[in-house]
This record gives sequence, C-alpha cells and structure tokens, in this order.
Amino acid sequence: MNKECLMTSLHRTCPTQVLNRRTFLRVGSAGIAGLSLAAALRQMHASETGRTSTPAPAKNVILLFLTGGPATIDMWDMKPDAPEGIRGEFKPRETSVAGVQICEHMPALAATMHRVTLVRSLTHTIAEHTQGATYVMTGNRPNPAVDYPSLGSLAARLLPTNSGMPPYAAIGAVPSAGAGDLGADLNPFQISSVEARRKEERRSDRLGLPEGFTVSDLRRREQVLARLDERMRRFEASELPQQLDRFQAQALDILRSDKINKALSIAALPPAEREPYGTSPLGESLLAARRLIEAGARFVAVGFGDWDTHGNNFVRLRTTLLPELDRGLAALLTDLDQRGLLAETVVYCTGEFGRTPAVNSASGRDHWARSMTALLAGGGFRPSVYGATDLNGHEPSDEPCSPDDVSASIFHQLGFSPGHSVNTRQSRPVSIFRDGRILSGIVT
Repeated sequence: MNKECLMTSLHRTCPTQVLNRRTFLRVGSAGIAGLSLAAALRQMHASETGRTSTPAPAKNVILLFLTGGPATIDMWDMKPDAPEGIRGEFKPRETSVAGVQICEHMPALAATMHRVTLVRSLTHTIAEHTQGATYVMTGNRPNPAVDYPSLGSLAARLLPTNSGMPPYAAIGAVPSAGAGDLGADLNPFQISSVEARRKEERRSDRLGLPEGFTVSDLRRREQVLARLDERMRRFEASELPQQLDRFQAQALDILRSDKINKALSIAALPPAEREPYGTSPLGESLLAARRLIEAGARFVAVGFGDWDTHGNNFVRLRTTLLPELDRGLAALLTDLDQRGLLAETVVYCTGEFGRTPAVNSASGRDHWARSMTALLAGGGFRPSVYGATDLNGHEPSDEPCSPDDVSASIFHQLGFSPGHSVNTRQSRPVSIFRDGRILSGIVT
C-alpha cells in the first residue's frame, strides 16, 4: 500500500468504524513495513519559515460553512430603512451589545453577541458557488497555476498535532475542503454526519445474523478475529513500538486510538450537555465539533445548507435555516466559553457569498458577492462590528475587506503571518495568503 492509499484509508475511514487494533491491522500494517504514514507526518511537521514571534492566542478553529450563500442582509446586516423591495420581511432585534442589531429570528445569538465579531464589510467578485467557495475556504483567489489548500489543511500542516487525533476533520458536506497542492495526506478526516453514525450504531446493535450469514460463517470470523487480536497483543508487547520515532508513534496512535469514536458518541452524553444544542443535524454536528476539539483536533469544519434561497427566501430562513443556526451556534459559543475553550478556539461562520439586496419575483434573493457578513468569535478576536455597508447593502461603505484578509487574520491568531511560506508536494514554496492582510482592528 503506497503513502496516498494509506493516508486515504486513514483520513477517509468511515466514522462508524472503530479505529482500534482491527483498523490498524487493516490499514496500518503496510505503514509498519514502509513507515509511509510516519513519513507523511514528518512532512507535515517540516520546519517552515514565517511564524510570528509573539505568542499566539489561538490553538484551534471551528469553521461553520453555510453552503449555498446565506442572505446575510436578512441575518447580520439588516437594512430596515431601505426601500421595501430591499429591506425584506424581517425586523431587527437588539442584542447583548448596545447598538448592534441582528435578525429577530435569532434570539439566542442576539443574547451572545458580546462574544462575537461581525465582519460586515466582506466583499469579493466571484458570485458562483464552486469558485466562490474555493476562494473563501482557501483564503486565496482561485488561480489556475496553484491549487491552494483549504484553511483546515493549512492548519493540519502548520499546527502541532495531538496524540490519537487527526488534526483536521470535516463533518458533513464541506465544499473545497481538500489540501490542493499540499497533497492528499492533508485532506480532512471525513465524517459523513453524526446522524448517519448513530443510525449505523443502531443497525449494528440489532440481534440476529444478516440474511445469508450462517453460524458457521460467524465461527470462522471469530477464529480469524482471535488470531488477529493475538498478533496485535504480541506486537504491543514487543520492542518495536518503543523503537519507532515520535512520528511513527503518532501514526500508530491515530490508527489505534478510539478518541474519535468517543468524541462522536453524542447519544451517550448526559441530557444537560446535549440539550442546549438541540437534536437537529447541525446542533449535533456542532456538539461533535466541540468534542473533537476538546479531544485534540486542531481544525473542524462543519457544513450546513442549503442557503441557496433564490425562491421563498424568507419562509426558508424563518422556518428551518435560522432556528437551527441560532440554537446550534449560540450553544457552541456559550459551551466553549463555559469550558474555557473559547479563548483559544476561533469560531468562523461564513458562506461563499451573500445574496442580492433586491428581492426577486419569487420572494428570493440571488447571488451577490459584493457585500456579505462573516461571524468570528474566540481565539483572541475582539468582540465588535467591523466595517459597514451602504444604506441599501449593495457594497461596503467602510473598511472593505476580502476573504484573503479574514483568513490572514485567523492565521495571525494561530501564530502565522500572511507571508508564511509552505512547500507544496513539488517542493514549491507558496505564501499561505498571497494577498491577505491582517484586520488590525479586531485582532490582539
């Protein structure tokens, strides 16, 4: 098994599988022979220039990607004084920060706005889903000459890893989440969804044998499993694990560890821990993201959609999208704060673009990249409102900034300058954010 196949097995193992001795023997024995996983981990930790000299306030990131392009004019940057065809159907509400208003259908987030930075002047020019998502998820404008890595892959490359946990995980469908020119070994550990995992657990708990599976088949499998378990015990008792260097040991830790499965075991948690997040797929995914960070992951991306509201924008926002976002995201911010994790964990909520100020004939809003709002919290970001848009929300009127700038600011909080250089798999040095600048007004 070559390095790419082995790493693909590691990063793309179904989350319902237990990463224990059986998984190790399935995908890890090739790594023992060639130590290819260890070599990949060494490459991830290779020394690269450009880290800032000051201590970094942040250690982790949770990215919530609102797939499809959220109508942030109806969420974070409302225009109640605009003409009727622009201001929409919703009314603003006061928040825990005097003078800052957000949508009436996000009461829980309004109550936690003192933990939040709203970047209301985010702007770019790519109002197309795939390329827009690539721009926002990488912090670099798409370029045919370079396949830029996602923010999560950069974090996996640059940040120290923790034993038994992959540094980068993605829950649900997250667009443009791959490592690009850094190589497939830095792609995310993909988790289909917490809900899908729970369904699989329920199926595995059923009594009885599958159709066509006999008692003799079961006995044969038990015998094979017993032999494999015995070989694993011999390996663990040998001197080989102690002889492996720290990167090889780290590879084995990930393959053998059960930390991921424990972090994703949401149903086993006390009700008091689960209840604030609710039972929606988003709420459970955000709770799982917090638990993965707590267990040692560095970057967790969560996908939530569909926000492509060309029609029935206000109905869809009011009945499903905003209530789920409000409860889940507010619970995450509060939970991280109460556990002492928010100070070291950046929470970033964004989509690929915003939506048109003008409401269309289908009571929807269309693609619009010239003005949008992103939410940041934790990790040393100063709770505030950064920038502003004009009266009708067409474009920024104060402090315009780009996805490059927001990404550069996040990685500044992690201890890296925009000009920090990483080497691609072809040994080509690339600045992590070619055109990014740090938004000095909101960082420490």
